[in-house]
Formats: sequence, C-alpha cells, structure tokens
Amino acid sequence: MSSLELGEIERFLYREARLADEHHYDGWEALWTDDALYWVPAGGPDVDPNLQMSVIYDNRSRIRTRISQLKTGKRYSQSPPSNMRRLISNVEVVAVEGTDTVAEANFVLVESRERGTTLWSGRVTYRLRRVEDDIRLAYKKVVLVNSAEALSTLAFLI
Repeated sequence: MSSLELGEIERFLYREARLADEHHYDGWEALWTDDALYWVPAGGPDVDPNLQMSVIYDNRSRIRTRISQLKTGKRYSQSPPSNMRRLISNVEVVAVEGTDTVAEANFVLVESRERGTTLWSGRVTYRLRRVEDDIRLAYKKVVLVNSAEALSTLAFLI
C-alpha cells in the first residue's frame, strides 16, 4: 500500500489540532483507530513507558475515558476550558511501516487560563493510516521540549 501524500497529512494534522484547540471532543476522538496509542513521555523522548512514568499513556479505551471526563464539565482543571491555539510546522514523512505512514512535526501551543498563559512546545510523531476514504490516527507521541522538568497541569488534549 502506498504512503499518504504530504499535503493530505498536513490537512489532517491541522484538522486534528483545530478539533483539540476548539474542544470538539467527539470529532477529535473519531480521528483515532481502534488500536490507537496516545503517549506523552516524561523525562525525555526515549524512556520506556512500561518502566517509567508518562504524562499520558493512553490506549484507545483510555482515550475514550479521557474524552468522557472532559465532556462532563467536572474536570475542574478544565472548567472553564483553556483557550488554546497551536501552530504545526516542519511536517515530514519519516517512514512507511506497512499500511501506516509515520510523520513528524513541530508544534507550539499557547494555553490561556485564569492563572495565566502557558507556552507548550515540542515534536510530535504521528502514525497515520488510511481507513476506507479517511485518514485515522493510530499513534501520537508528543515529546515536550521541557519533558524532563516538572510540568504544570496538562489536563487538555495536547
């Protein structure tokens, strides 16, 4: 099977970012495959999530639970929800693994809350898969620039 084209990958990543930034939880959740993994490592990019703590290490079931919690309005760290905007740049296709296309991109995310504004940035690895006529997200690894430091609450979709 052929890899995805860079233009369609970029359009998908921009849509995924917009859905997360604008708290369209059902739309964001619908982007994932059934075997998905969403990972934000703590302590650096090359840690083993089975041996070290992660900021987020969610399988598909846990992604669904995370979304359900956000939708209740009772996740107090997101009540009211953060105002967010992210920029995605330097998108590259780095590999094709079977039916998955692996892409990487840099991001900068501005989060505004009552406590102030926080700047998040890093590099994201995506494993994307064509499912029928749509692109789906099978894997997302977000390596924060400051992942080795103490982080403030990360209770939104990064």
